[in-house]
Amino acid sequence: MAKTAQPPFRADQVGSLLRPPELHAAREQAAKGAITKAQLRVIEDRAIKDVVALQESAGLRGITDGEFRRAFWHVDFLTGFTGIAATQVQYALGFRGEHGETAETHSMLVVRDKVRRIRPIMVDDFKFLKGAATRTPKVCIPAPTYLHMRGGRKVVSATAYPDLEEFWSDIVAAYRAEIKDLAVAGLTYLQIDDVSFATLCDEGIRTQVRRDGEDPDKMPARYAQIISALITERPPGLRVTMHTCRGNFQSMWMAEGGYDAVAEGLFGAAVDGFFLEYDDSRSGGFEPLRFVPKGKYVVLGLVSTKRPELESKDVLKRRIDEAAKYVPLENLCLSPQCGFASSHHGNKLAIDLERRKLALVVEVATEVWGGV
Repeated sequence: MAKTAQPPFRADQVGSLLRPPELHAAREQAAKGAITKAQLRVIEDRAIKDVVALQESAGLRGITDGEFRRAFWHVDFLTGFTGIAATQVQYALGFRGEHGETAETHSMLVVRDKVRRIRPIMVDDFKFLKGAATRTPKVCIPAPTYLHMRGGRKVVSATAYPDLEEFWSDIVAAYRAEIKDLAVAGLTYLQIDDVSFATLCDEGIRTQVRRDGEDPDKMPARYAQIISALITERPPGLRVTMHTCRGNFQSMWMAEGGYDAVAEGLFGAAVDGFFLEYDDSRSGGFEPLRFVPKGKYVVLGLVSTKRPELESKDVLKRRIDEAAKYVPLENLCLSPQCGFASSHHGNKLAIDLERRKLALVVEVATEVWGGV
């Protein structure tokens, strides 16, 4: 079975990667005002060139900038639009790890005014990546739906948007403008990250959504409509995938539960492929994959970015065979279950192990499908 001619690739990745010590130090210096934004960007440029080389040496075809210019996977992009602000409020999300560790985050995005795109957000970053990579450059952007899921109507100003549909219309227009400019700049591989679908599999989070005045049973189909609307004007040469996971912060997670509760809505999104977390029992079984439309790709996130052990090739191949009972093998791909660093802190793994895990994905994909 040959490699895929276009994204998603047989061996793929979610996008964010571990920051090197030099970049961590530079970010701290910039926060203190010890170096300028321009000086920080020079260090980011150097680190991105290195991480591009790491990905290409591992054998990947889809190459990202590791999200090295971001502090968090979603905040930096969404606050690039006018009207959206990051704040600290009492809406805690609890994270937990497999060894009993816990953490909380109070960060939250709110819509205070009309949402507008007054300037490009990631176009220059993409152009730099495109110049640094010899393979397909890939850009990952957060979906706007997670902003809404954390608080529902309460996070969108009723003064700015008495009618919530106007908010959705404005943010869809803003995304379309950004995607259009990225495509004009040469982007052929876009990934939309939406934690909402997978976290709506967790009963505790569904209870919180109800307290916020929303219906968790209706949200997956509505969110799929919004995500589909973002890309209705994409050019034919732009491939789009969507990633969903159950939270990823310093090797911890915030949700658990199989995809059964969201599968029909999730797989209604008009993307070319779905990156799905499947690295442990928290993700449930493969049965919900029966709802994947014919011809769509599923990228199985079987390699953990949270655990510091290298997975067994035999176990990965067996899991791929299990998934192939519901989606044809020719429509399956392999990747890590999430990024290695959804925030600048990163998960608790060494960069060398990150490289080995990416190389493992490539090796298994080559052995299963005959190419990546």
